[in-house]
Amino acid sequence: MLLSNGCQKSEHRVDAGKPRIAVAIPSQANELFGRMAASAKKHQAANPETYDLILNDGADLAAQVNLLELMILQEVNAIVIAPSDTKALVAILKRARQSGIVVVNIDCPLDAEMLVQSGLNAPFIGPDERAGARRVGEALAHRLNPGDKVAIIAGSSSEFRGQQRRLGFEDAVKAARLNIVSAQNGDWGMDKADRVAAAMLNEHPDLKAILCANDNMALGAVAAIRASGKTGKVLVAGFDNIGAIGPLLASGRVAATADWHADQLAVFGIESALKMLRGQAVPAEQLTPVDLVGAAE
Repeated sequence: MLLSNGCQKSEHRVDAGKPRIAVAIPSQANELFGRMAASAKKHQAANPETYDLILNDGADLAAQVNLLELMILQEVNAIVIAPSDTKALVAILKRARQSGIVVVNIDCPLDAEMLVQSGLNAPFIGPDERAGARRVGEALAHRLNPGDKVAIIAGSSSEFRGQQRRLGFEDAVKAARLNIVSAQNGDWGMDKADRVAAAMLNEHPDLKAILCANDNMALGAVAAIRASGKTGKVLVAGFDNIGAIGPLLASGRVAATADWHADQLAVFGIESALKMLRGQAVPAEQLTPVDLVGAAE
């Protein structure tokens, strides 16, 4: 179910025949973006008379810019984008809108200041990262005592997703009166998180928990805990609910994660784009569910 705030309509070019909708996502090698791509394909296969799908896979900013340039030249009817860069892509998306192309932003919201400066209106569909991280942090805090020492392995301090997840963890930790003794970036990677967690465990031998801003880093933290001989003594939380985290949740080596239903976002974006192409109003913001996976004991 979508929770909505505000509505907007969009003027657009109406072409003969079925509309062509381009879905632009980062690399499908990432499990979560792979889910987005698969759901988009499945939705189009179930609605072959409604629209044509152009699925673009851009691993980085340069690749996404090149793909968007091509979509503008090809005069697609709509672009549904999970941005690889929430600031740098605003300018080219503004060009797309000026060309009469509907733009729908999914996953991470485009930078608010850049949107105001550019005058770009693009509805956003995606999770409340901060609220989701707070739920994970609360589940972990339920198993700890006030004053217990915890650490945070964040993603990237320059990215919206990383900022919001860290803030959500901090919200939960402060509310539970836990003691954050270390907070460092793991840059979303398992290997770096392993090294960061190992250093945290060495510096703080009485550490009780490590909150990780994604499941890849949680896997790294679990490896570091195992290598230090502290399995079962230090709790770990993650975010994303990737396939590899399931066995660790089942065994208790990871206490909790969050599922933000990445597979649904592309479909929500496509359906909003179709409505806009029909001249229907859609919410300016649609916050999608973030569900806790793994419960506090």
